[in-house]
Amino acid sequence: MNWKHAFTSSIGKKLVMGFTGLFLISFLVVHCYVNALIFFNDGGVKFTEAAHFMGTNPVIRIMEIGLTVGIFAHIIQGLLLTFENRAKRPVGYAKTPGNKSSKWYSRSMGLLGTLILLFFVLHWYHFWIPNRASQFMGNGEIDAYAKMKLVFSQAWVVIVYILGCVSLSFHLMHGFWSAFQTVGLSTRKYKSIINGMGMAFAIIVPLIFILMPLSFYLGWLA
Repeated sequence: MNWKHAFTSSIGKKLVMGFTGLFLISFLVVHCYVNALIFFNDGGVKFTEAAHFMGTNPVIRIMEIGLTVGIFAHIIQGLLLTFENRAKRPVGYAKTPGNKSSKWYSRSMGLLGTLILLFFVLHWYHFWIPNRASQFMGNGEIDAYAKMKLVFSQAWVVIVYILGCVSLSFHLMHGFWSAFQTVGLSTRKYKSIINGMGMAFAIIVPLIFILMPLSFYLGWLA
């Protein structure tokens, strides 16, 4: 399978989705760990140390490029697959089987992915872009912890972040095991284990992300 075929065939698109999905899952683990350091409630000391390492380490900075490419590849291929599936079935079912054949979130991956993209754009606007812009201008890193306290003092922002994390949770409920299955890592022997891990991951990680803005807004953190 050449590169062109990988991005144009149905199988190729699914493989791209699977591998980029696994890569993004690993990113979520690291991002969740670093952000969860705020719960030490030490004024952001441990979080700032970790954020400084992530923001200045040359290896991490190079990996950011791959992460950005992976995110957009995942989104583009996901949308292409969604449009392709709809094109194969231009006329909807007279009566949909509902959750008897599949869960609603597995049928709504395109919608959930779009909502998550909008959430990412807002997140980049609030944190990643200002920080990288400050570094590029030679002013060093921004105080990410102070920035979080300021951003999450606004109720509408907290609500949007919570909705984005809920969308991420449902997206992961299908996407986690689907990624493993697509790349051939989900065998019959380990299917139930991977499904259980996926469900736990889809609940725990987004919940930690939800608690972050909520904790700042409610004044639980110093």
